[in-house]
Amino acid sequence: MHLFYTPDIEPSHPQYFLSEEESKHAIRVLRLVADDEVQLIDGRGGLYTAQIKDAHPKRTILQITNVITGYNKRNHYLHIAVAPTKNIERLEWFLEKATEIGIDEISLIICQRSERKEAKTDRLNKIITSAIKQSLKAYHPVLNEPVAFAKFLAKSFDGEKYIAHCEKGDKATLPSAVKKQDKYLILIGPEGDFSPNEIDEALQNGYKAITLGDSRLRTETAALEACFEINFLNR
Repeated sequence: MHLFYTPDIEPSHPQYFLSEEESKHAIRVLRLVADDEVQLIDGRGGLYTAQIKDAHPKRTILQITNVITGYNKRNHYLHIAVAPTKNIERLEWFLEKATEIGIDEISLIICQRSERKEAKTDRLNKIITSAIKQSLKAYHPVLNEPVAFAKFLAKSFDGEKYIAHCEKGDKATLPSAVKKQDKYLILIGPEGDFSPNEIDEALQNGYKAITLGDSRLRTETAALEACFEINFLNR
């Protein structure tokens, strides 16, 4: 069944009008017709089944026939703050795969050793949207605008906070550190890793140092490894 992302849909309304872009895709590209069934996700946990009533290529009318709220809601909350990679395609890859695996929030942090100081979140959000449709996720991860590392540390977070880095010192593994069914915030640094000053600053702000293994991982690989481990540990 074909799936559409409809963030403005309301569960209490029996009908919904697809946007012009989605209508064109449904009627011109997918060649759907009246009485065909489709599925909709609102990014807030709602999964809808609907039937096409008017197959108009600019304003398709849908009749909602079933609504599931809290569809596949996970038992934990994961927020990964990652430095944008120099090659933006590597960041795009991470966003796509993390969304498919399961993540709630992503922040882009600008660090002392960051080679990329900005990122176009409009395009990145489109990649996330495509990934939730691909993997049938009813929750759309939040993508925050790039922010300086020090400013990000000043923000409050009601949960467990970790910083993954490659410097020597005492570091725990995620399996030994996490409490199940909790909220997690994990910092992943740029290609050159966090600076010693940034690591110290994070530790002073309540973050715990962790290791993601003996291998030196690329930024996007480390971020995805952290995403996978948290989801695996909360199965």
